[in-house]
Amino acid sequence: MARERIIDAGSQDDQGDSYDLALRPQYLNECIGQEKLIEKIRIAITAAKQREEPAEHVLLYGPPGLGKTTIAHVIANEMATNLKTTSGPALMRSGDLMGILTNLQRGDVLFIDEIHRLPAAVEEFIYPAMEDFKVDFTVDSGMHAKTINIPLQPFTLIGATTRTGLVSAPLRARFGIQHHLEFWSDKDLVNCLLRSSQKLKMECDMGSLETLAACSRGTPRVANRLLRRVRDYTQVHAKGKVTSELALAALNIEEIDEIGLDNLDRSYLKNLIGTYQGGPAGIEALAATLGEERDSLEDVVEPYLLQIGFIARTRQGRMATHAAYQHLNLTPPKQASSSEDEATLF
Repeated sequence: MARERIIDAGSQDDQGDSYDLALRPQYLNECIGQEKLIEKIRIAITAAKQREEPAEHVLLYGPPGLGKTTIAHVIANEMATNLKTTSGPALMRSGDLMGILTNLQRGDVLFIDEIHRLPAAVEEFIYPAMEDFKVDFTVDSGMHAKTINIPLQPFTLIGATTRTGLVSAPLRARFGIQHHLEFWSDKDLVNCLLRSSQKLKMECDMGSLETLAACSRGTPRVANRLLRRVRDYTQVHAKGKVTSELALAALNIEEIDEIGLDNLDRSYLKNLIGTYQGGPAGIEALAATLGEERDSLEDVVEPYLLQIGFIARTRQGRMATHAAYQHLNLTPPKQASSSEDEATLF
């Protein structure tokens, strides 16, 4: 069974999702971060309103927890229309999508999460719906089969994916706006935490917000999750203003250090350094040593370690960098410097 990680950017449970929904901005002027995307959407929505048309189809891609679902809600609110949400794995047959499309009203927003997981038959079914706002539905089969052309109300499709490479070229080409969501800066995360703390009726000093921002791995979903844990800790142990010391104490209970690494991250680095002398080491060997699935390490652990420069991925395997040794207060072996310099990065 996969272990729960508070710093995992993915959605974890219904209660956490309801908290996230309550803290989300509702309109463009409330949005923080992703300035380029917000400006694109502002222009597109303003133009669509002037023409009295639905907004263009939008494809959002990037790591989880950066605001793809939030942007979908914001677009629906700005257009004063309804939002219908679903996901790629939930649409197994064209009939599943048919019921959703025929119930959309003019200008409504359809949000499909994990759109890269749409089955091929469903993906082809959605092409004419996106382009011409109509679908061809086949009734019966064999010699009795007949195709019914069903018109649809004009709508806006917003697709979200963490793996844009798995979205087929024909589907990608049908989106008018495509944007990659970047990790947030500490400044944007502090502003996000300030806004969330006000909504949660928490009194926080700037030092505590900066501490939490530094541990949030550039992800607002993680930042809000950490803020809720700090709120619980402060309510039980202090009942007052949240300070940097209280924030650090709450993070210490969760075994999260000052840059957002948890036990699994540190175990990965310690095994790479201790068992494999800093590498290179294959991902299968690391997964076996840690007792974790390979996919968990590649999708959950390694992206952040790569982002902060603690590991390098070479043709020979994973290698720990000097920054990783320094963070763990370990002395790198002499050969680590030459091996690291000679490594060919992907």
